[in-house]
Amino acid sequence: MTQSEAVTVIPVESKADWRAFHRLPHKLYRDDPNWVPPLFIEREFHFKPGHNAFFKHAKAAFFLALKNGEPVGRITAQIDSLHLEQHHDATGHFGYLEAIDDIEVFRALLSTAENWLKAQGMQRVLGPVSFQMWDEPGLLVEGFDTPPKVLMGHHLPYYQHRIADAGYEKAEDVLAYEYPLQEPFAPDLQRILKRTERKADLVFRPIRMDKANFPKDVAMIRDIINDAWAENWGFVPMTEAEVEEIATLFKVFLKPDALVFGEHNGEAIGVGLMLPNINEAIHDLKGKLFPFGIFKMLYRLKFKGVKAGRLALMGIRRKYWGTPVGALVSMRMIENCQKSELVRNAEVGEVSWILDSNERIKAMITAFGCKQNKRYRIFQKVL
Repeated sequence: MTQSEAVTVIPVESKADWRAFHRLPHKLYRDDPNWVPPLFIEREFHFKPGHNAFFKHAKAAFFLALKNGEPVGRITAQIDSLHLEQHHDATGHFGYLEAIDDIEVFRALLSTAENWLKAQGMQRVLGPVSFQMWDEPGLLVEGFDTPPKVLMGHHLPYYQHRIADAGYEKAEDVLAYEYPLQEPFAPDLQRILKRTERKADLVFRPIRMDKANFPKDVAMIRDIINDAWAENWGFVPMTEAEVEEIATLFKVFLKPDALVFGEHNGEAIGVGLMLPNINEAIHDLKGKLFPFGIFKMLYRLKFKGVKAGRLALMGIRRKYWGTPVGALVSMRMIENCQKSELVRNAEVGEVSWILDSNERIKAMITAFGCKQNKRYRIFQKVL
C-alpha cells in the first residue's frame, strides 16, 4: 500500500476492486463525446491471465487510487519477458493509466508502479503501453476532437501534462493517418506502379478459412509480421498464441476478405488487415453487450454498415523494402482490404499505428494520400 497525502493506492484484488477498476473510465469520460466506452465483458477477459495470451510471457500488477474512499485513479505495471529477451534493457511498462486531474493522484499511481518494477530489477519504465505494442501503445496527445477508431486509445488532454509533471519524458510517438477510403490512389503513383505490375507475378488473396489451409495462413501472418516489424522501435515478436487470438477474432466477427495476402512469384511477401470501425456500433451501449447491446452491434455492423475502417495490421517482408514490388504490393493490399464486405460503405480509412521515427513508411503512406490525424506518445523514466 502506498500513500501520498490524501491519496491511497491499493492492489486490485477483490471483485469490488475489479468493478471499480473497470468502471472508473466511465466516470472520468462521462462528459467527453469522443470517448467510446469499451465493452465490460471484453475488458474483463482482457485482464484475465487465462484469456489473454500476453500473460503467457508476462506478469502484471494492478492498482487503484482512492481519495476519501472513492476510486480516483488506476494503473497497471507489467514486465514482459519477451521484451527483455529482445532488448536486454531492464525495462518494464505501465499502462491503463486513468485518473482525475490531480497531480498527487498521478504521482501516487506512477510511483507505485515504479516501485513494483524496481523491486523486480527493472531500471527504466515505458508507458503507457496497454499491455504491449501489439495492443494500444501510447497516450493521445494530438487529435482529441474525433473519436478513436477500433482498438485505438482516447485520453483526456491533461494526462500528458500530469505524466510529464511526474518526471517523465518522451520516448517515442506513434501516429494515425486518415485517407478517403473510396478514392483511388494518385494517378501518377498508379502509372509508375503499373509498370512494375506488368512484369511482376503478383497474386492477392483473402485468408483461407478451410480446415486444411486456415492454420497455415495463420502461421504465415506471424511469419510475415515478425519479419516486417523486426527493426521497429519497441518490437517484440508476435507469439503463436497471440496470432491464434487474431484467428479467433476472424471466426467470430470478420469476413475472410478483411485480411489479404500479397504473393510474389508464389511467395507470400505481405499481409494487410482491415477492421471495420466497431466503435461506431458500440459507442452508445455504455459498455453493456447484454441483453440487447449485442443485437444492436451486430445489426449496425451487418446491415447499417460503418463509416470508417482501420488498416490495423500490415507488413512487407524486409527484403522487399524500397523496391517497386514492395511498394506495389503495399498499395494493392490496401486496395483489396478496403473492398472488404464489412467496410463496403465506409468513407474513411485509418492507417494506424505508425512510428513517428519510421520515415520510410511515413513517406510511403503520405505518397498514397494519407494525412496524419492523431498522435500518441510513449513516455519514459529512469528508475
